[in-house]
Amino acid sequence: MPDFVQLWVYLSASPLFGLTATVVVYACAQAVYARCGHAPWANPVLWSVIVLALALLAARVPYPTYFAGAQFIHFLLGPAVVALGWPMWQRRGALRARWGRLLAAALAGGAVAAGSAVALAWALGLPREVLLSLAPKSVTAPVAMGVAEAIGGVPALAAVFAVLTGLVGALSGKYLFDLLRIPRTPAGWQARGFALGTAAHGISAARALQVEPEAGAYAGVALGLQVVLAAVLLPRAFRLLSP
Repeated sequence: MPDFVQLWVYLSASPLFGLTATVVVYACAQAVYARCGHAPWANPVLWSVIVLALALLAARVPYPTYFAGAQFIHFLLGPAVVALGWPMWQRRGALRARWGRLLAAALAGGAVAAGSAVALAWALGLPREVLLSLAPKSVTAPVAMGVAEAIGGVPALAAVFAVLTGLVGALSGKYLFDLLRIPRTPAGWQARGFALGTAAHGISAARALQVEPEAGAYAGVALGLQVVLAAVLLPRAFRLLSP
């Protein structure tokens, strides 16, 4: 036991701690996820966040100490998102033929995602900063932070809302699509994937890719479209609407 305590004290003060803890916890969560037949409630990202947060609180490890090592994994988020482009490239012919419909669907979906969040926050009487931080919730976290800052929101709060939105989409998407009776045909998978990528960005796109390559490809398309549209249109829309 003393040896274990010494090892824990050493690792908790080292940049290796964040990297090691993240990899070990996620590997265990992924193993449980696979054993549960990829059930949505067993999403490894969700359980990794919960376990790591509880461990940091219990061990009283400051977040900057953890992130000193975890930043190496954070850096890999960029290449991971770019990797979603491969399934899209494999279907480039079909995507090129449907670009008009896909763009229209992305505009409509993005408008509903941002508008419904802002309207609900306004109806509940939430502060303006919270309202503006909610607007880009359906865009991947780094872009959501930049958009929130541009329109007067709180970047850190926007990142939290974006991550929560992705997790909710990954957890509830299957059940919602089944409730809506969206078929598990090629066209149905495309619709499911595009809806997930539009409403719940990268986390749900990764979930879609695990379930069905066709769904993952269209989720990647939707994710990319929402990033561009939100970055370009949301700041302009809020400038026009501001008194």
